[in-house]
Amino acid sequence: MSANSPGLLIIERILRDRGSIWQQIVDERDLNRLSGQMLASSAVALAIYGAVLGFFNGPLMALTSAIKLPLLFLVTLAICLPTLYLFNLVFGARLSVKQAVALVMVAITVTAMLAVAFAPIALFFLITAPDYGFFKLLNVTILALSAIVGLRFLTSGMQVLHSHGLLSPARTPEPEPALVAVATPTPTETLPAEEKKPAVVGAPAANGDGATAPAAVPAAAPPPPVLVARSDERVWDPAQQRYKVARPTGVATERPASMTLLYIWILLFGFVGTQLAWTLRPFFGNPDSPFALFREIEGNFYAEIIRTIANL
Repeated sequence: MSANSPGLLIIERILRDRGSIWQQIVDERDLNRLSGQMLASSAVALAIYGAVLGFFNGPLMALTSAIKLPLLFLVTLAICLPTLYLFNLVFGARLSVKQAVALVMVAITVTAMLAVAFAPIALFFLITAPDYGFFKLLNVTILALSAIVGLRFLTSGMQVLHSHGLLSPARTPEPEPALVAVATPTPTETLPAEEKKPAVVGAPAANGDGATAPAAVPAAAPPPPVLVARSDERVWDPAQQRYKVARPTGVATERPASMTLLYIWILLFGFVGTQLAWTLRPFFGNPDSPFALFREIEGNFYAEIIRTIANL
């Protein structure tokens, strides 16, 4: 079965043949269908994993977590995507909205599928070690590791787009170099000083016995000039008797501003996502508290994680 077969799941295509995914995004070909497949797959996977999180408190919490976890990722994407797209335009990138959405959806799909792959492990610890603090820390670690792998796919995709010139401003074509005549040097033999005598073309030479020596061979005409492109980087290599292109050494390739911005945007995406998760809590449901669809907004996500680690 080929990577583009309709029977192949989108996550299998991303993992097995990600090159075709990047090329499809570069060509901006059928991105609506691709993004729709990734959206559906990631929503289902996140809903399954959210249900596992909520089962710690009961079926009702499992149902609400199955709704809130996909909502968490999609709302975070809706908040942060305009920043990524507009700042890329400011720095000269030529990404379209569809390309930006498809790139980020690849990262979310990989994150969601890795998270649902960890669901049996989380369910195992839920059954065998139902400790609220440990279960919460375990699942936060699973989601963090899955997100790191997913965002790694995002950076790989942006690097592919950079290699195709989509993260740099369009360049005006440079004029073709003019052709100039360059004389081709010819190697000469080194003779002793006493043998370097001018040859007389066509004149007979007499030896010591008075015999006439054969006429000297006419000297070869110099080779015609060669037309080459004028370039400051072409230099003559006397060792190899040919022109070579001199490449500058010690010049590092600069990272485009769009790639630097991407890493900043990833940090922003993480901060927005964690704060939104704190706003949409509970996902696990504290067994010491009654069921609630939302909690009061107090503290922050990072303070809660530090407090949970201290109480283990």
